Amino acid sequence: MTSEITLFVNPTAGRGRGAQAAQPAASALRARGFSVRAVIGEDAPDALRRAREAVAAGTGALIAAGGDGTAGVALQAVAGTRTPLGVVAVGTGNDFARALRLPVRDPAAAGEAVAEALKGAHVRDVDLGRVGGTWFGTVLASGFDSRVNDRGNRMRWPAGRLKYDLAILAELAAFRPVPYRITLDGGDVHEVEAMLVAVGNGTSYGGGMRICADADMTDGLLDVTVVGDCGRATLLRVFPRVYTGTHLDHPKVTVHRAARVEPAAPGITGYADEEPLGALPLTAECVPGAVRSWPPETWGNAFPASLASR
Repeated sequence: MTSEITLFVNPTAGRGRGAQAAQPAASALRARGFSVRAVIGEDAPDALRRAREAVAAGTGALIAAGGDGTAGVALQAVAGTRTPLGVVAVGTGNDFARALRLPVRDPAAAGEAVAEALKGAHVRDVDLGRVGGTWFGTVLASGFDSRVNDRGNRMRWPAGRLKYDLAILAELAAFRPVPYRITLDGGDVHEVEAMLVAVGNGTSYGGGMRICADADMTDGLLDVTVVGDCGRATLLRVFPRVYTGTHLDHPKVTVHRAARVEPAAPGITGYADEEPLGALPLTAECVPGAVRSWPPETWGNAFPASLASR
C-alpha cells in the first residue's frame, strides 16, 4: 500500500469541528510515516467528486474527517474498490466510527488508530448496506425515528442535539403506529403495526442509540429491529433502553435477519446514515465485504486498547 493517503474533510461537521480535526489527525498520520493530502469539498457533490478522484488516482486510503454525513459521502467513493476507509469522527452522531470502535471526538487518537491499522495491515473487508445506488454503513431508519429527523430538519432553532430532543417530544405527542409490510429475502412477508422499523448494517444511529445492537458488519446480513404497536407510555419506557441495547428484550420488539429487506409503509421517509433516501417502499440489501476497513474482531492483540472508542 502506498504511504500517500487522503484526508477527506467536511469543514462544517460538528459546527466546525471537521476543519479543526484535520490538523491533529494529519499530524498523527504524518508522525507514522504517511504523506497526507487534504481534500475539502465546497458542497456534497463537489466533495464526492474530489473523493472519487482521489480513489481513482490510487490513494493509499481515504480518511473521512467529520460526522456520519462525511463518512457517508466517503463510502460512496470507496465502496466496491480496494481503497481502505478510515474515520476521524467529530460530528454529531459518529455511529459508523462507533461500529468500528474507532475513537470519537478525539482526532489525534483517531489518526493514531487509523495509522496503526494501516501500518499493521489490520485492514479487512466490511459489509455495507445499499439502497438503489446509495451505500450506507449504519442504519436505515423508518417510522418514529425518521419522523423525528423530518421534524428536526424543518426546525431552525435550537441547534445541535437539543433540536432533535425537542423533535422527539413533539413527535411523541402526534405519532401513531403505522401499517408496515416487511419482505425478507424476497419471500418471507411480515405485516405489522409498528412504531418504527430499523434496518441495520451497523449497530447504532443518532449518536450511540443501539437500535440494532446485535448487528454484525461481517456476517453478510442486515438486522431488522421492529418496535411494534405500543402506546406513548410504553415507548417512553422502551426508548431510553436503546442506548444499552436492552430494548431488544422487550415483548413489543422483534428482530429479523436477512440479506435483502423491503420495508413498505404509507407516508414514511427512509433515512440511512441520517440522510434522507426517499419515501418507502425501499429495498435494502447487504453487500458483503463492500469496503475495506477494520472491524474490531480483526485487531487481535496488535491494536492498542488505549485507542478504543471514548
